[in-house]
Amino acid sequence: MTRLRCAILDDYYDTALSLADWPKLGDRVDVTAFTHPFTSEQAAAGALADVDIICAMRERTPFPRSLVEALPKLKLLITSGMRNAAIDMESAKARGVTVCGTQYGRDPTAHLTLGLILELTRKIGQENARMHAGEPWQKLGGTEIEGKMLGVIGLGKLGTKVAGLAKAFGMNVIAWSPNLTPARCVEAGVGYATKEELFATADIITIHVVLSDRSRGLVGAADIARMKPTAYLVNTARAPIVDEAALLQALQQKRIAGAALDVFSSEPLPVDHPLRKLDNAVLTPHLGYVTEESFRAHYGQMVECIEAWLKGIEPPRRLA
Repeated sequence: MTRLRCAILDDYYDTALSLADWPKLGDRVDVTAFTHPFTSEQAAAGALADVDIICAMRERTPFPRSLVEALPKLKLLITSGMRNAAIDMESAKARGVTVCGTQYGRDPTAHLTLGLILELTRKIGQENARMHAGEPWQKLGGTEIEGKMLGVIGLGKLGTKVAGLAKAFGMNVIAWSPNLTPARCVEAGVGYATKEELFATADIITIHVVLSDRSRGLVGAADIARMKPTAYLVNTARAPIVDEAALLQALQQKRIAGAALDVFSSEPLPVDHPLRKLDNAVLTPHLGYVTEESFRAHYGQMVECIEAWLKGIEPPRRLA
């Protein structure tokens, strides 16, 4: 019996093989986990040329048409999440590659968003680092979020969850997105605002829209210019939603109080990127979905997809 090759990509924490029952696949599949990102598309093509099944973690490794066409043996591609903008679905379909996704039980990005807001306003991580470094006692004063105005861009499932958590902290919440209606805001228990009103009045702005052609560049230089000098911007969605150059300039010139970013136009973020040099930027390495619980769910469902596909039945959560 010819054994199939399965590659688990971008297993940065080296935990994928321990978080799901891969031995259930029996002696038909050899599973290999790659713990570091590929340095280039050519490197990915070389490493994956003989692979039949790929398990991808979100958009960490892009699959444009050129890479899909460079993988002659690829038959099954599974991504964590039910969408992956980094996979060229049309080329996968044309090549006869089955593409499946996995679902979240919960979305931990909401909790990370609140953590970033607290870091911006109470400097918890910065003071922790100072304590460990043996620096003088108490230096960075904080501000309270109770009574402050949170502006939520995108009031879908995640945005609504963030709004609820913020209200539990005593914040006032307003929301806007291109398709948002006042009736939906009433349903979610938040105030409705125009885009201009939200950027001009919110103390903290958090982004929770899906990246698409329509949302790319949704937050531009003019929007950032409307923000109060005491205001903060939080982005745990996708980097291209915000004009990164305009945000970087606003931070460098201290025209806004700060920003917390979990997503970047280039990931991993280059070590010499100017954002890394700013003391008013809180940076996390795309941690929104990175929890043991979510990884167990994703990898477990990947095994489920492979099992079904091996049996010749329609795999669950098929995307293409």
